[in-house]
Amino acid sequence: MAAQVVVVGSCMTDLVSLTTRLPKAGETVLGHKFFIGFGGKGANQCVQSARLGANTSLICKVGKDSFGNDYVENLKKNGISTAFVDQTTDAATGTASIIVNSEVKTLFNPAPALADLDPQFYIYSDIFCCNETEAEILTGIPVGNLEDAEKVGRMLLERGCKLVIVTLGAEGCMMISVEEPIPKHVPAGKVRAVDTTGAGDSFVGALAFYLAYYPKLSMEEMIRKSNCIASVSVQASGTQSSYPYRKDLPQDLF
Repeated sequence: MAAQVVVVGSCMTDLVSLTTRLPKAGETVLGHKFFIGFGGKGANQCVQSARLGANTSLICKVGKDSFGNDYVENLKKNGISTAFVDQTTDAATGTASIIVNSEVKTLFNPAPALADLDPQFYIYSDIFCCNETEAEILTGIPVGNLEDAEKVGRMLLERGCKLVIVTLGAEGCMMISVEEPIPKHVPAGKVRAVDTTGAGDSFVGALAFYLAYYPKLSMEEMIRKSNCIASVSVQASGTQSSYPYRKDLPQDLF
C-alpha cells in the first residue's frame, strides 16, 4: 500500500470583515474589506499535506449549503480525495486526527481542546501534538516557557502518550517520548510574521507528510523541517491561502 495521509477532522468557512477601527457597543460602522476563506483544523492540515505532495484524504462533514458545496470544490482543487466527505444539515467541527501511511500511525491534534478529553485518546495516539493553549486546558499548567512545556509533556506521558510535541509558536517545539524521556527543544527559524493564523495546522500537516513519506528521518528532523514550512506560512496572509506548495520551498526540505 502506498504512503497516504488520512485526516479525520473539521472544515469551516471563515467570513472576515475588516473595519478601520473597533466599533462601540451598538454602533454601525463602514467596513473597508470583506473576504471568505476556507479553514477548519482537519481541512487545513489536509491542505498543507497535499501541497507538499501527499496522497491525502479527508473524513469529515460539511453543511449541505452553498458554503459546503464551495468547500468540497476547494478540497478537490487542492488534490484531496473527498470520497469520505459527507454533506449534512447537521455538520459539526471538532478535533483533528491524522492517520499516516499503510502502517496506520496516528497523529492526534486535540483542537479544540477539552479538559475532560477521553483518556483513550492519550493511549491510542502514536504522536500527541498540542499548542500552549491546548496544553493548559488539558493539564491545567500555563505554558509560558520551555520548562512549562516540559512539565506538560511529562504529565501527558503519564497519561499514556507515547510521544508528545508541544508547539511554542516562534520558539519552535518541545518533544518528549517514552523512548527518549529527556525533553528536547527544536527551535524555529526567525522570520518576520505577517499573519500567524493557521500556522499550527501548517506544522501538523507538514509533520504528517514527513511521517508518511520520509519515515526514516528522525523525529527531531521531521519537526525541524515542519517548523520551516510553518515559518513560511506566517509570512503571508490568510490560513490555507498562506500554505506553501512543495515547488516553492527549498529542496533541502525534501
